[in-house]
Amino acid sequence: MSLFDTKQKMDALMAELNQHTYNYYVLAMPTIGDYEFDKKLEELALLEQAHPEYADPNSPTQRVGGDITKNFTTVKHKWAMLSLGNTYNEQDLRDFDERIKKAIGDNFEYVCELKFDGLSISLTFEDQKLVRAVTRGDGTKGDDVTSNVKTISNIPHRLKSNDAPSLFEIRGEIFMHRAAFERLNKEREELGEVGYANPRNFASGTIKMQNSKEVAKRPLDCFLYSLNTEKQYFRTHWESLQAIKSWGFHISEHTKLVNSIEEVLTFISYWQKERFNLSYDIDGIVIKVNSYAQQQELGFTAKSPRWAISYKYKAEEVETILEQVTYQVGRTGAVTPVANLKPVLLAGTTVKRATLHNANEIGRLDLHLGDHVFVEKGGEIIPKIISVNLEKRREDALPVIYPVTCPECGTTLLRKDGEVAFYCPNDEGCPPQIVGKIQHFISRKAMNIDGLGDETIETFYQKGLVQHISDLYTLHEKAEALKTLDRFGERSIENMLKGIELSKQMPFEKVLFGLGIRYVGETVARKLAMAVKDIDKLKEASLEELTAIDEIGARIAESILEYFSKPEHQHQINLLKVYGLQFQAEENTIPLQSDKLTGKTFVISGVFENHSREELKDLIESNGGKILSSISAKLNYLVAGDNMGPAKLEKANKLNVPLISEDNLLELLK
Repeated sequence: MSLFDTKQKMDALMAELNQHTYNYYVLAMPTIGDYEFDKKLEELALLEQAHPEYADPNSPTQRVGGDITKNFTTVKHKWAMLSLGNTYNEQDLRDFDERIKKAIGDNFEYVCELKFDGLSISLTFEDQKLVRAVTRGDGTKGDDVTSNVKTISNIPHRLKSNDAPSLFEIRGEIFMHRAAFERLNKEREELGEVGYANPRNFASGTIKMQNSKEVAKRPLDCFLYSLNTEKQYFRTHWESLQAIKSWGFHISEHTKLVNSIEEVLTFISYWQKERFNLSYDIDGIVIKVNSYAQQQELGFTAKSPRWAISYKYKAEEVETILEQVTYQVGRTGAVTPVANLKPVLLAGTTVKRATLHNANEIGRLDLHLGDHVFVEKGGEIIPKIISVNLEKRREDALPVIYPVTCPECGTTLLRKDGEVAFYCPNDEGCPPQIVGKIQHFISRKAMNIDGLGDETIETFYQKGLVQHISDLYTLHEKAEALKTLDRFGERSIENMLKGIELSKQMPFEKVLFGLGIRYVGETVARKLAMAVKDIDKLKEASLEELTAIDEIGARIAESILEYFSKPEHQHQINLLKVYGLQFQAEENTIPLQSDKLTGKTFVISGVFENHSREELKDLIESNGGKILSSISAKLNYLVAGDNMGPAKLEKANKLNVPLISEDNLLELLK
């Protein structure tokens, strides 16, 4: 391949991967599987390695994260991040306009911007490179979250243009698209974790995570909208926006330059309804005087600029009647209450149901059947009951009482200490759990079985064709029964059986994730597969051995032990082994760099300054050392980082196991 062809190939791969990312996270309509995406990403990475002169600093290969941040450093803002004055009505805007006219006359323009509902961020660039990203904090100082922000695809690490000043600060809003929020929140709830209330909270929680590799897995986006420099490069705010767009920054296409307050009000009115058609949330409109000279003349109050104001939309709220409360049982057995409402129009859609989250929320609202309730759809994706109109409550209204038994199978519900959700423990006999588990097993991120979908699994269960995951691998024996089903011709059956057969080649980590063990998500399954190598070792592992694995806490470990304690689960795994599924991880041979650690054993625990635990593991193994999963008298070294578990430390001291630091380990290799 010629150099020209190589460059074209790299550009095409980058464009394709960016489009697939957009399809997946923004449109929620993926057009490619995870495996195929990863292979294309790997192909691009190899080309970049071979031809670094063509590598783009904003390539999707550069967004994987890696740094572990123990504590975020507090950084003082060079230019204070002031808040804006808020208003909710037209008269306040007209008064604002009159104050501007009294101060600078009638000859001025406004810039109208969408007010994104996310997390404010300040980015500092020096010599075309991103050097620092800081949260708003208290306006004068914030947290340095540079490693995490570098994982966001729309924030350049290095500018392609040389027109930008050598030093400048650019500000914007980090947010999450609704489709990504709904998908990720659903995954959290299926794992029994508390979901985030809205995309803003999810984005904010993500940017404060300590492991940027985990941040990279959560799709964040960012719009930039404000430039700060030592000297003035532009006459107007509008000119600066066009410039930063040409430098490669992501600018909202909906920003508008207007000439009067009437045009401002028209812009506000348009987005009052149109905002619901965006893929992300906005909670208002920001209005700024365009000219920088006029901004300087207008000046600031102690808290906010006099040349800008924020118009906030009121969260849409309606009153309706609570007709009944029903309960949904998820794949992991979590029981979620749902309010069934008298249909009412809210934010352009007819609302019939609203989330109640959990038993605590029912208690907080003191809900009674027949209550007149206020429902909101502001920052919430799903409508939410915010309060009860007590003046309209009937005297004979019955309180809503959370059930003590599963609404689907009658099993007594449990709630573990520290958790808000009740769950049904009858995972092998509760219909929605059985169906949900099989649907999870065939899903794209698990076994990725072509020719099978959620509705098909529901039909198979109702017809008695599948009762367990293992039954999928006996469907070839039931071909005649399959032919009697609607919309199941010979071609469909053939494709489905082929997809089931191909799933036997899926790696151990996918099978482990597909089993649906509570709290064992995709990342945890990968960590477990890498650490224990096969299902039998995982089945026999103790609590101590499990918690010694990177990122495996007590809650996950206890869930794994509970799963393998049930004979029916072990029976299913034995059947899947017989059917040929992969229950051993492929051994990755690490090239031996030296034999300096040969015969030495190590346990790694805690958080480290310069390396991840995985990097330290590779370093030890590549120099002949062996990694153990637990501390014993035979252990040669405990590599101890910050935040190491006290139990491990106590046991190591008791057995006189030498503790060494990250630096001590590197000394051993000199």
